[in-house]
Amino acid sequence: MHAHTFSTAPLPIAHQLDAWRAWYDTVFDVAPMREPQTPFVATNATWTLPGVTLSRVSSPANTVSRSRSVIRRNGVDHWVVTLSRNTVTRLATLGTPLEIAPGTPFILSFGDESRIERESHDERLQLILARDNFQAIAPLLDGARGIALEPNGARLLADYMQMLDRQVPTLEPECASRLSGAVESMLRACLAPSIEASHAAREQVRVTLMERVRRAVTAHLRSPSLGPDTLCREAATSRSQLYRLLEPEGGVASYIQRRRLAEGFAMLSDIGCLLPIGRLAELLCFSDASAFSRAFRREFGLSPSDVRAMSLSGLPPALPVRPADEAAIRTFSDTLRS
Repeated sequence: MHAHTFSTAPLPIAHQLDAWRAWYDTVFDVAPMREPQTPFVATNATWTLPGVTLSRVSSPANTVSRSRSVIRRNGVDHWVVTLSRNTVTRLATLGTPLEIAPGTPFILSFGDESRIERESHDERLQLILARDNFQAIAPLLDGARGIALEPNGARLLADYMQMLDRQVPTLEPECASRLSGAVESMLRACLAPSIEASHAAREQVRVTLMERVRRAVTAHLRSPSLGPDTLCREAATSRSQLYRLLEPEGGVASYIQRRRLAEGFAMLSDIGCLLPIGRLAELLCFSDASAFSRAFRREFGLSPSDVRAMSLSGLPPALPVRPADEAAIRTFSDTLRS
């Protein structure tokens, strides 16, 4: 076992923050929550065993982040289980914000972009798990990244981490060599219920969010500013989560255009709507009538004038049936359109 402690306490105040940043260089970007000139007394004690590192951290309020550029500089993708003892943690990772109460563990991967804010001084424990040593429970650990753990499992894991904090610094060599297996068994017991609950709820969350997006698109269908910013604001979601949600629909722009084309089809099918096709294209935010007509024909196999003529002749058009393509059917919407 290798033990090491780093502290900024012996350093002049003007150098403390820079020293802490240098300690985490290439792993995290660190920013203080207060003025840089104030004291930044922080300590990190680590005990490294085969496949597992226990880290005990004490630091003032600060923000740490793993941006895309940081990940490129340091591509380590170990998992880290964190238990903050006395402050709320505001976490953003995988496109999802989460507020975590003190005493509740959470799991991240160094391979994911993340941002963590702590607004007051914090004491925390971290278990850093090498991927090569925990492949047997990799699906559990990856599934638990950035989610709220099931309460019973969270309490059990918190108690276990605090027990490790008391015991690891004095472990005998033969016990230290078996720690990785013991940690794996405990994580399996603590995380399995959370992952099952998360998977069960994930589809309901997706459906709920999709309905919010649908309503937002409908409300702003004729607004030229309709785009990701509007949808994120109206649906109360992040940009990355919005992109993942609409990826099966061909992306945000494709989804919005198809909704506008469907509205155009409905308007052209209404014999009471006599707007010129150019004006209708303008209302639906197309650059001109030609762009609208090209997109309309690609989507429906008919021109706007064909649909209007059929409606006026008393033969209301129906949306054309597309050949079924099982590989392309990823949503209920795809099923209906095929």
